[in-house]
Amino acid sequence: MTLQEGRYQIGGADALEIVERFGAPVYVYDAATMKRQYKRMTSAFSKVKRLRINFACKALTNLNVLRVFRELGSGLDTVSIQEVEMGLLAGFEPHDILFTPNCVSLDEISQAVAKGVRINIDNIEILEQFGDRHPEVPVCIRINPHIMAGGNSKISVGHIDSKFGISIHQVPHVLKVVEAMNLKIEGLHMHTGSDIYDAQVFLRAVEILLSAAADFPDLDYLDFGSGFKVPYKEGGIATDIEDLGEQLGDRFNEFCGEYGRDLELMFEPGKFLVSEAGYFLVKTNVVKTTTASVFAGVDSGLNHLIRPMFYEAYHHITNLSNPGGKTRIYNVVGYICETDTFGINRQLSEVREGDILAMANAGAYSFMMASNYNSRFRPAEVMVIDGEAHLIRRRETMEDLLGTQVDLNVLKESVPA
Repeated sequence: MTLQEGRYQIGGADALEIVERFGAPVYVYDAATMKRQYKRMTSAFSKVKRLRINFACKALTNLNVLRVFRELGSGLDTVSIQEVEMGLLAGFEPHDILFTPNCVSLDEISQAVAKGVRINIDNIEILEQFGDRHPEVPVCIRINPHIMAGGNSKISVGHIDSKFGISIHQVPHVLKVVEAMNLKIEGLHMHTGSDIYDAQVFLRAVEILLSAAADFPDLDYLDFGSGFKVPYKEGGIATDIEDLGEQLGDRFNEFCGEYGRDLELMFEPGKFLVSEAGYFLVKTNVVKTTTASVFAGVDSGLNHLIRPMFYEAYHHITNLSNPGGKTRIYNVVGYICETDTFGINRQLSEVREGDILAMANAGAYSFMMASNYNSRFRPAEVMVIDGEAHLIRRRETMEDLLGTQVDLNVLKESVPA
């Protein structure tokens, strides 16, 4: 977001004009930022002969966003059969979709097999069931490297007490299952967690996966997950993707030489690709002064952006309507009837009723985690392409809220006495 002649722009489109056209609250995504992040990552690993970036679509699954990444040459990382369906609707080829579920039934995995997508399994019992039902289908195995990474316990998934993946210590058991059932293992996968900023921690996990890979002779790819950190504050800590690309690229090429052929190097970034592309624009309903604080109460809440309350995530807040105003301290809060805070003690240009505030880093896991709590409608989504704003999801209505409910009074009236 840039300030041009006293007006904030998102991707070249005037932010306040977007609110005038589409209303508030509204999510706004800059397609140019998504493309920049994708190209930055492919450039960082340019020395790798076979590279595949699979967008982790759970971060932002709007069909129009998926198409942006498909056109860039991305694959897709999915975690539910519904995401698989979305990927196919967006035009991805089945072979370019990797299905990496957790704690789902074999029936759901079989639905994905029927779609022709690649399968990633993280449970020995399910692996055995899969081999019995689909002995001819190549499969990837998710390994838990027991490396702790992540800025919050809820997004740290590679530690020893995690529900994700098959323990690296159980690989001998996996090898016995593979041999007994004559399974074709085409890939190995790991994911340590989100908010990785220390390349050395990540590289330790890489060595663990490479060590395991040496025991699987028919691999086609290695998937190293993602979780790369993006900055949430000016000057904030972020993963040095270029440094990681230099180090990991060299090590991966060395391993391929030892393995005897060039494997494909996969990553599945979500936040890295879309977090900085997104902004959440809200309108100030009230400014309330108490004996201890000044609250800016807005027309949204944790029903639309739960990350501050759920993860204690920081989203930088800017007053778009009064960029030159005197700086004051505010607690920015929502309209949900419980503690519902977006930011505490934030320095903002003086906030007035009706002012539009923008919350940054709202491209990943923001709209996707929105709900109808308090029977509120979910907001609209807008994407800016080449400086022009396009509606990519309309705001919900009362009809949407009632669309799946069954009115028992209507049923009773339709049944003869």
